[in-house]
Amino acid sequence: MLFSEVVAASAAVRATRSRKAKIAALAELFASAGPTEIATVVAWLSGELTQGRIGAGWRTVTGLDTPPSAEASLTVEAVDAVFTQLTGLSGTGSALRRRELLTELFTAATADEQSFLLRLLTGELRQGALTAIVVEALAQATGIPIEVVRRAHMLSGQLPATAVVAITGGEAALRAFRLEVGRPVAPMLASPGGSLDEALAELGPRVSVEHKLDGARIQVHRQGEQVWIFTRTLRDITAGVPELVELVRGLACTSVVLDGETLALTDAGRPRPFQETMSRFATVADTTELLLHPYFFDCLHLDGRDLLDEPLQARRTALELVAGEHAIPALVAPDAEAAADYYDDALAVGNEGVMIKSLDAPYAAGRRGKSWQKIKPAHTLDLLVIGAEWGYGRRTGFLSNLHLAARDEETGEPVMVGKTFKGLTDELLRWQTAEFPRYQSGTDGHAVFLRPELVVEIALDGVQTSTRYPGGVALRFARVVRYRPDKEPQQADTIATVRALG
Repeated sequence: MLFSEVVAASAAVRATRSRKAKIAALAELFASAGPTEIATVVAWLSGELTQGRIGAGWRTVTGLDTPPSAEASLTVEAVDAVFTQLTGLSGTGSALRRRELLTELFTAATADEQSFLLRLLTGELRQGALTAIVVEALAQATGIPIEVVRRAHMLSGQLPATAVVAITGGEAALRAFRLEVGRPVAPMLASPGGSLDEALAELGPRVSVEHKLDGARIQVHRQGEQVWIFTRTLRDITAGVPELVELVRGLACTSVVLDGETLALTDAGRPRPFQETMSRFATVADTTELLLHPYFFDCLHLDGRDLLDEPLQARRTALELVAGEHAIPALVAPDAEAAADYYDDALAVGNEGVMIKSLDAPYAAGRRGKSWQKIKPAHTLDLLVIGAEWGYGRRTGFLSNLHLAARDEETGEPVMVGKTFKGLTDELLRWQTAEFPRYQSGTDGHAVFLRPELVVEIALDGVQTSTRYPGGVALRFARVVRYRPDKEPQQADTIATVRALG
């Protein structure tokens, strides 16, 4: 397949806001890709490389000054081969060889291909071809039911690998996907709820009420003595959390997959700030200084039995059996008064609120549904930072006022919904000013514009209709709670969620 075909499909996707048109353009491309090309094509149009990081950063790529080729001759295979070569470079002379390979590649590319390569390699391939759209396009290209493709993707955790199986093995091969211990599953997500009474009325009396912890999401896998610990984004952090590994090895089972949260606690047993817990995920820290404590709330597999499709009540029974004191306590099928008391208790001990979960619902891997609802005393949203303004007064010299956006669920594009500088501590101001240039896509002198890759949690009193921002709404009394390095951009809240608060 010619590389120009991928570039043309990308251009078609960027040129339309129609979800149907995006899916059609991608489906046509996927249908013509060969078995050895489909994984690469799917990864590129999701804005990723199959090789991961290849050492070709913004400065390296934008520093190239090569005239484009007049004719399209590059193939998908040839471009991918260059990326693979770049991945293997290290040591003396590697910087020179990297520049030589990139120069050769860009010289062979047309102007449109050069533009695509630049955006792909610098993380700016923002075209609305998000995972959900790519999954639908793959289903359309192969004629396989969307639910089959979606489930296989959630169980595999890798969209390119799912695409290969769909193209080479068809529906039967995708249906054969099972939860595999050691391979992370996309986590089930909760929806923001209104009030406690509203959630109880919607989900009915058969619910589990749990404390909502201000911790970091973890997914734990064990097979015999082998243990894996994954983050919300499915990153393997096993080497950095030995105390969790030791604890999981001590559970009374042969194989298990658990979903939960982990927190660092104070000497008094109260949760430490979220950023302190997350600091353990950044590097292999000194575990004697900041120990993590796990709290598991779901069991997806136990001793050879997959539980994803079982109702929560059955999964809860398995959880309590295997996790014991490490299972987060739950109030099962309470009346409204008992649930309200439990909510007050959660806040009193320093937790964020409560989770209300339907006891009859299966585990919807990778999906955000109404069967799990989070209830907090204040509205919070996970939004994308798409810009920041240089401060004045005591904030002179710091990037301050944040430009905030929600995701358009149809196109995947960021939609601006407000600005705020409230809640920014001196520490955060220093961090933003040092960190934001890594994500810069432009500037007008007053503001720095960023690629939508950073997720920040914003507290607000509500939203109101407004023509000031493209989303048609504005945030009321928005203030920064914290950044969410555990969340990918596609996990930010949608514009529909924001509007629903109005």
